[in-house]
Amino acid sequence: MKLVLAEKPSVGASIAAVLNAKKREDGFFIGSNGYIVSWCVGHLVEFAQADEYDLKYAKWKYADLPIIPAEWKYNIAKDKKKQLKIISDLMKRSDVDTVICATDAGREGELIFRLVYEYCKCKKPIQRLWISSMEEKAIADGFRNLKDGSEYDRLYKSALCRAQADWIVGINATRLFSVLYNATLNVGRVQSPTLALIVEREKEINAFVKEPFYTVELDCHSFTASGEKLKDRQAAEDIQAVCDGKTARITSVEKQEKSMLPPKLYDLTTLQREANRLYGFTSQQTLDYAQSLYEKKLATYPRTDSRYLTEDMAAGLPALIYDVAGAVPFTKGLSPFVDVRRVVDNKKVTDHHAIIPTQTMTKTDLSSLPTGEREILYMIAVRLICAVGDKHVYNETTVTVECENYIFKAKGKNVLKDGWKAVEQTFKDSLKNKPDDDGDDDKALPELNKGQVFEKVKAEVREGFTTPPKHFTEDTLLSAMECAGDFSDIPDAERKGLGTPATRAAIIEKLVKTGFIERQKKSLIPLQKGISLITVLPEVIKSPALTANWEGMLKQIEKGEISNADFMDGIVDLTDGLVKTNSAPNPEYASLFGTPRQLQGEALGLCPRCGKSVYDGGKGFFCENKTCGFSLWKDNKFFTAKKKMLTAEIAAVLLKEGRVHMTGLYSEKTGKTYNAVITLDDSGGKWVNFKMEFENKKNKH
Repeated sequence: MKLVLAEKPSVGASIAAVLNAKKREDGFFIGSNGYIVSWCVGHLVEFAQADEYDLKYAKWKYADLPIIPAEWKYNIAKDKKKQLKIISDLMKRSDVDTVICATDAGREGELIFRLVYEYCKCKKPIQRLWISSMEEKAIADGFRNLKDGSEYDRLYKSALCRAQADWIVGINATRLFSVLYNATLNVGRVQSPTLALIVEREKEINAFVKEPFYTVELDCHSFTASGEKLKDRQAAEDIQAVCDGKTARITSVEKQEKSMLPPKLYDLTTLQREANRLYGFTSQQTLDYAQSLYEKKLATYPRTDSRYLTEDMAAGLPALIYDVAGAVPFTKGLSPFVDVRRVVDNKKVTDHHAIIPTQTMTKTDLSSLPTGEREILYMIAVRLICAVGDKHVYNETTVTVECENYIFKAKGKNVLKDGWKAVEQTFKDSLKNKPDDDGDDDKALPELNKGQVFEKVKAEVREGFTTPPKHFTEDTLLSAMECAGDFSDIPDAERKGLGTPATRAAIIEKLVKTGFIERQKKSLIPLQKGISLITVLPEVIKSPALTANWEGMLKQIEKGEISNADFMDGIVDLTDGLVKTNSAPNPEYASLFGTPRQLQGEALGLCPRCGKSVYDGGKGFFCENKTCGFSLWKDNKFFTAKKKMLTAEIAAVLLKEGRVHMTGLYSEKTGKTYNAVITLDDSGGKWVNFKMEFENKKNKH
C-alpha cells in the first residue's frame, strides 16, 4: 500500500477520486488498488513556544535573551491532534511501504509534509507528487511520474531554515524591543523591513514641499502645443504676451513607428498587483481566490514566480486558448491570434509555470462562481489570450512649432494595428470601475506638415504643481518588496526581494492586524505605533536590502550552493548582535509608546499567559506585565452584543476557572434571552476571544 498525504481535505478528496480510493474512513480514503489517501489540516506540526523550552521564558526579560533552541521542539494544536494521530497510525501500518508527499508543490507544502513525517518518526521511502493543476489528467500524469523524495531535500532544508529564522528573529526581537520600551512590539525578519518601506514613504510625503511651475500652451486651432516648464511665472507671462495672436509655423514633423509586445503571463505577484489596481483586492484576497480556483480545477497552481510555460505544454496551448476565448463572455466569437513562442521557455520555469486557466474552466458555468473568484479567473483568461497575441503597432508623432522664436511641442499617437490590446480593451470596457491609469495622454494628432502656418494663435499660461510621492498601494508595495535589495547591476547576481510570492500577502495582513498600518481605500498608511517602532529599530533589523539578501540565501540553499548551517549561523549571529547592541532603551524615544497604564485595586486573578497579576485598568482588566498583552476590555463586543458588560466579578471567575455561567444573554437573531457558559478562548493574539457552551438547551426561553 502507498499512503498519499495531501495538504487539505478537499485536495485529498480530489486525489482519492483519481486514484479510485472511494471508501471513506475517519480521516482518510482507501481503495482496493493499493492507495490510502489522507490529509493534513494546514500546518499540523508547529514550532513550540519559548516557555516550552524553559518555564522562565514565560516572563519576558532582557537577561534571558537571546533564546536559541539547541534542539527544536514542536507543538500540535488541540483541534488537530486527532488528524495527526490518524496519519501517524497510517504511517505505521505494516502494509504501507511508501509515503507519497502530495502537499502543495512548493516550499511551505514541503515543510508541512516533512514536519509531520519527522514528528511521526516515519522511516519509509518518500515519493513526491509535483503538479501545477488539480485537473484529473494532471493528477493522473503526476502519479505516473512520481519523483524520489530525496530530490526535494534541499527544498525542505530551505523551508526549515526560513521557519527557524523567522522564529529566532521574531521571538528575540519582539521580546527585546517590547521589554526596552514597555509596549508589545511585534518585530519580524521580513515584516519590519516591509513596514520600514511604508514609514519611509510617509516621511517623504510629509517632507515634500509643493512647488508651482508654469507652462505656456499654444492653441493652434486643430491641436495644442506646449512650451517647457518654467519656475518663474513672470517669464511664462512674458512669453504668453509675445506669442498671443501671432503666427506660428511647424518646423518639424517626426513620425516613428513603434510596437508594444504582448504582456507576459501572470505569476502570483503580478496577478496580485493587477487585481489590486483593477478591483481593489488585497493581496491576501487575490491569493485566496486563486487558491480556490486551483482547488476547483479551474486554474493552475498560484504560488509561482514564473511568467512562462514549459515546452511540453506548447502543443496543447492553441486548443486551450480558443476554448478559453469561447468561454469568457467578452471574447466570445473572437478568433485569437496565437503565437505560443511568446510564452514558452523552459529556462524561465523553476518549480511551477505561470498561472493559466485549465480546460475544466472552459466546461464550467462561470456565472455560478463567487464574484471575486470569477473576476480573478477572467483576468487569468484574458492575460493568456493577450500574451500569445499579435503586437500592438502605432505611429508616434512629435511636432515642433515655432512662434516668435519660442519653441513649442505636441505629441500624438495613431494606432496602426490594435493587436493584443483589442482583447485587453474589450475586457476593460466590461469593468464597472475603470482602472485609474486607463487614460492615454498621447491623443491622435491631425495630419500636419513641415512649414504649415497657423495665424492668430492663442497663448495661455497654465499653472501646475509638483506632486509628492504617492502612498503605497498593495500594487506598488508588492513591487517594492519584490525589488528590495536589487543587485541587478552586479553581473550574474539574482534579484532578491522581501519574502516570496507566497508569503508577501500574509506579511501585509500581519502589519494591518498588529496595528502598524491601516488601509485607507487603496492606500496603505502607517499608524503612529508603526512609525514609532521603525524609529526605535536599528538599521540591521529594518534594512530591506539586508533581509532581501537572506531571502536570496534561502534560494541558494534550494540550489545546493550554500549549506543550511551557514545560513542559520548568520541568523544566530544577527540575533546575538541585536541583543548585545540594544541593552538599554534610547532615552530620546522613551515617550514614543505612551505612558504606562495605571492599574488600580486588588488583583482579580492571574494572567493565563504569563502568570502575573491582572488588575482593573479603567477601561478593562490588564496584566501587570506590560509586554504580555493580555487584556479583557469592559466594552468587549462579544458581551455588548448580548447586552452584558464584562464586570470585575465576571473577569475574576474567568481568570480562575476559565469559564463562567451567565443568564439573560440577549440573542440579536431571535430577540429572546438565553443562558450559556462563556469560556476563555485565548490564542495569545492581540485580542482575547470567547466561546459559548450550552449546558442544557432547555435553558433557552
